[in-house]
Amino acid sequence: MQEAKIRHALIELLYRNSYGVVISNIVISLAAVYVLSNAVSTTWLATWLGALYLLTATRVLASRSFFRRRLDSGSLMPWAWLAAGFSWVSGLLWGALGWAGFLPEEPAVLSFTVIVLTGLVCGTVPSLSAFPPALIGSILATVIPVAIRCITAESDFSGAFLFLLASLVAINFYYCRITYRMLRETISLRLENESLVVHLEEERDRAQTADRAKTRFLAAASHDLRQPIHALSLLVSTLAMLGQRGDVPSGDARNLASRAKSVVGNLSGLLNALLDISKLDAGIVTVTPETVPLRQLFRDLHDEFAGEAKQRGLAWRVADSSLRVESDPMMLRRILNNLVSNAFRYTTEGSVLLGCRRRGSLVEIQVLDTGPGIPGDQQTMVFEEFVQLQNPARDRTQGLGLGLAIVRRTAQLLKHPLRLVSTPGRGSMFSIAVPNIRTTAAPRPVEAMPPAGIAAGIMVVEDESDVLDAMVQLLSLEGHRVYAGRSAAEAQGAHAKALAAGEAPVDLIVADYRLADGVTGFDAIQALRAHVGRSVPAIIVTGDTSPARLKEVSASGARILHKPITGEDLREAILAACRRG
Repeated sequence: MQEAKIRHALIELLYRNSYGVVISNIVISLAAVYVLSNAVSTTWLATWLGALYLLTATRVLASRSFFRRRLDSGSLMPWAWLAAGFSWVSGLLWGALGWAGFLPEEPAVLSFTVIVLTGLVCGTVPSLSAFPPALIGSILATVIPVAIRCITAESDFSGAFLFLLASLVAINFYYCRITYRMLRETISLRLENESLVVHLEEERDRAQTADRAKTRFLAAASHDLRQPIHALSLLVSTLAMLGQRGDVPSGDARNLASRAKSVVGNLSGLLNALLDISKLDAGIVTVTPETVPLRQLFRDLHDEFAGEAKQRGLAWRVADSSLRVESDPMMLRRILNNLVSNAFRYTTEGSVLLGCRRRGSLVEIQVLDTGPGIPGDQQTMVFEEFVQLQNPARDRTQGLGLGLAIVRRTAQLLKHPLRLVSTPGRGSMFSIAVPNIRTTAAPRPVEAMPPAGIAAGIMVVEDESDVLDAMVQLLSLEGHRVYAGRSAAEAQGAHAKALAAGEAPVDLIVADYRLADGVTGFDAIQALRAHVGRSVPAIIVTGDTSPARLKEVSASGARILHKPITGEDLREAILAACRRG
């Protein structure tokens, strides 16, 4: 590709320089006719001048035609050889003038002829070096007639003149070689600079797009985070005001608790969605491909959304399939769950359909709805974070605007092509293409689940007193033995005190990531493991969802829990960590 561009630039330069040759031909030829008019036949000069002007006009027309056409690399060389042919014919015409003007008995005419030919030969170097065959042929065509005339003319200076002529040709061939290399290097550098400029402009545009997306993302995330916190604050204030008036009626308490739980659920949903995006961006999500029977997956999705379909008055159809595909079952289910959930959310009447079609070696799983549809110029936008075309007021009951962003990232991670076909007013079809498995794979053995409840010895490090007290109380109620402190040293002291009173096993360490005095949860875990004398399983609790932090925790081998956590989240993490340990 680079070589073709260099060749094109060289040939283009050859034709651009031809305009300079035209001017020199007109000016110098008139001077030559004037000087030679007394020594050479007028008819011969007129014929020569007519031929030269005809050639010049033809070259101009060819140059204009060259620049008007869009040429590919395959059609360039004929144009290069055409330009070379023009140069050769021009060289022959000037060589003929040298033949006619080589008159030793007329010193003034001879001197003029020699000067003109020398200038023309030297002038071909900058104008024709872009295509060496054109220059070489032009020089030879110019000097050979003069050399023949010099040999045939019995003159005392013929030998010296031939030597100077040969030297002139050799020097110009040498400079042609150097100029050609310089032209190639110059063009190559120019092309590299142009490519670099284009690359820099693309990077600039990408950076500006990313910056705008980040600003939009942060603005939307800030709004969506503030809303539930604001609502929760008002509920707490209402509960406090009711408490100040006396005992809170049970009905009011249940109502406030239900509303608070709903708000916390919305907040947790947003944070979990942000966490999912951060995990995918950090590249710490591990794909575990398995054989997935679509029949069971479709049945599960049918049962899961049957209630919502009935509530919304929509027809919910799932096409049965005996096909089996290869994918990560949890990620595939998450993708389809998001797509079906979106279809129900934006379809007010009609139906939602889940089915699949074979596409060669792939199976295209499709979710179709009769919703409002998506305009063509907005179909790429819907896969960006916090974009909800039908929800400008950002009603939280209409979702968070993160589902399709998670779908896109997950599909890219799985290498499953994602497709959207939509017609405004008629509905949409989202699909994902998954590798088809034609042979029946042996079912994977089902691993034994750990017991529903365990009693473990847990060391807890949390520098926030309120959080520490709540976690100690929750873990104690679960039946665990807890050695807690606001620092690793305090947790060690609590364990040492328990050890002095009897047996004090340590099965797990739970530490907040950001502790006082710049200490991290990793530092606390290392100190406690050194205290215990073995590598105890650990859980890091953090509110940080940055990809860099996720990579750091993943590399440490510790499990990670993101705030806010529920009792169920903590229980499952403890079971998983103890089972792994």
